[in-house]
Amino acid sequence: MFQDYALFPNLNVYKNIVYGLKNRPGISTEKEVEELIELLGLKEHLNKKIDQLSGGQKQRVALARTLVMKPKILLLDEPLSALDGVIKESIKEKIKTIAKEFHLTTIIVTHDPEEALTLSDHVLIIQEGKIAQYDTPEEIIKNPGNGFVREFILKQLEIKKNNIYSLFTVPKNIPGVAAGKVQEILTGREELVQVS
Repeated sequence: MFQDYALFPNLNVYKNIVYGLKNRPGISTEKEVEELIELLGLKEHLNKKIDQLSGGQKQRVALARTLVMKPKILLLDEPLSALDGVIKESIKEKIKTIAKEFHLTTIIVTHDPEEALTLSDHVLIIQEGKIAQYDTPEEIIKNPGNGFVREFILKQLEIKKNNIYSLFTVPKNIPGVAAGKVQEILTGREELVQVS
């Protein structure tokens, strides 16, 4: 699946999905196509033109178009790079589900260590054209193969983790707010802030 999705703007969603079946009819049954459309949440978009879709919807159309051809190997080039937040997590889960259900060997090219480590059974990390480490995500985190893996890959994950944890940490004090009132303010039990 291409990074830019390579969808046909002159065709609606459904025609984009089944386009490959024109040359190889019968590779997927109508029922299989319908199940895939349902799995990817595209049913209500079938008659829409491509320019009417969000980035996440376009990505799901491209994935459906690929999967109706029943590939043995699925190569995804930066599949989540143009997506954000909930859409990204939703697509990530769909990719994992599809890979398992269709028994697909899936190769994902990404620069995002979180994507690589959360989507994969095995990860191949390349440094300057050479293999830095090939292992399970758990093993990469527990035993980084070299300084590059430790500094570049794991440090990014550590920064992300700390940023997320900081959102859920209760600050000890806020300048100008009386001690003891911080927790009340954060939990919504105090309507007015008392300034000390």
